[in-house]
Amino acid sequence: MVDVISTDLSRRMLLGGLAAGATLSGAGAVTGRPRIGGRIRVASIAASTADTLDPAKGNLSTDFMRLYLIYSGLTQYDGQLRALPGLAERIETRDNIVWHIRLRKGVHFHNGKPLTADDVVYSLMRHRDPATGSKVQAVAEQFAGARRTGPLELEFRLTGPNPDLPVILAQPHFLIVENGRRDFSVANGTGPFICRAFAPGIRTVVRRNPNYWKPGRPYLEEIEVIAIPDEISRVNALLSGDVQMINAVSPGSVKRVRASPNHSFMETKSGLFTDLIMRREHPVTGNRDFVLAMKYLQDRELIKRALFRGYATIANDHPVPPFSPYYNPDIPQRPFDPDRARFHLKRAGLLGARLAVYASPAANMSVDMASILQEHAAQAGLKLAVNRVPSDGYWATHWMKHPLTFGNTNPRPTVDLMFSLFFQSKALANESGWNNARFDRLLLEARRSTDEAKRKEIYGEMQWLVHEYGGVAIPAFQSLMDGFDRRLKGIFPIPLGGFMAYTFGEHVWWDA
Repeated sequence: MVDVISTDLSRRMLLGGLAAGATLSGAGAVTGRPRIGGRIRVASIAASTADTLDPAKGNLSTDFMRLYLIYSGLTQYDGQLRALPGLAERIETRDNIVWHIRLRKGVHFHNGKPLTADDVVYSLMRHRDPATGSKVQAVAEQFAGARRTGPLELEFRLTGPNPDLPVILAQPHFLIVENGRRDFSVANGTGPFICRAFAPGIRTVVRRNPNYWKPGRPYLEEIEVIAIPDEISRVNALLSGDVQMINAVSPGSVKRVRASPNHSFMETKSGLFTDLIMRREHPVTGNRDFVLAMKYLQDRELIKRALFRGYATIANDHPVPPFSPYYNPDIPQRPFDPDRARFHLKRAGLLGARLAVYASPAANMSVDMASILQEHAAQAGLKLAVNRVPSDGYWATHWMKHPLTFGNTNPRPTVDLMFSLFFQSKALANESGWNNARFDRLLLEARRSTDEAKRKEIYGEMQWLVHEYGGVAIPAFQSLMDGFDRRLKGIFPIPLGGFMAYTFGEHVWWDA
């Protein structure tokens, strides 16, 4: 296997087996010999008129899946979130600041244009341009510059050290596009499939790329991607044969899928969470006593048991799960304590107050979480009115648009990326509008450190800051649950999202 080299990558280089905490049920594992052929339909949980073919603007799980089907990245993940070679044949660094990248030979875009270093320079640096509207602009602020050093070689420079760069570059936003491409009404990538039809909010159809740079792949001839927001309808579509693969199977539907002789499911422990968002600019939800009250009203054990049927891990109001190597076990677990919540509500002068909370099936289990919170809040002296809104348009119309809403955040491969995208003061997806100068300084300090023990200490303090002062309540980390037709082979878990972290397209084959 071609090497990807950095000062901290040796442990990531050998392809692992199942990710820790993963359970694969049924006949979908990597067995047998792949064959070319077959057409499948895949149903995800959400679609939007803002669906995109631009990697920089990907926002929903359906976007990520579509983008991975069409484009390729410099690196890609294995089952344990290690960075493996992608379009980059080799990545080298001595100081984690200056990175030398050598690209593969013979890679072509779907329109026949050969991949060059110019395409990579453009693809990476466009995220710094505000006009691009990149969802990872906050991350790209550490991209100091990139320059071509040969037809297939480039030098990439960061503003400071970041040993996580090869892992970060496997994210869907950093997939490589054609040099100078600004019109994304059509797609032109180097990925395993060629886009044949794209209707935002409706469907995507891709056909096998016969010139894909991985010999023999992909195996499927065609994939159609649709969205079925309602979970019961999504499971019904799977069991009836209308679709062959779905994500976000609810714990309550697992028995139905397992009972079918023609279907299987896969559970992967992950850092996925649904959070209560308390906007800081509002005088009520920005009040620290109100925020603490809402955190003490999280009945985490009940949420894990009743909503997730045990397919979850208790969280502590910060986004780092207990199975992360950087998890801080010294932060006391915040208990469910209605009396303490009432104390904080009284101190904030909010006893008897009425406030609307917006929830939607688009944010997994948020409607049920809101109902539980409503009941406990009433006992503590706060009147919450739960406004259930449809999945369609929730992210554009309601998410972060009201003082009290719910979010749904997919796992990220590194702590740095999670903090940079969702908690750094200037991040576009800083859900609560939280602004903490010390947190921002620590983020940069962790990147500069080459001492793993020191990085863990820094990330530990950052978790405490979010736990104590952040404007989101995170009660549990949800397992990823996929359902699929047993004839679909080659499936293994990657704990960043459903559908093998949305990269299933190049791996699976149809055994029928």
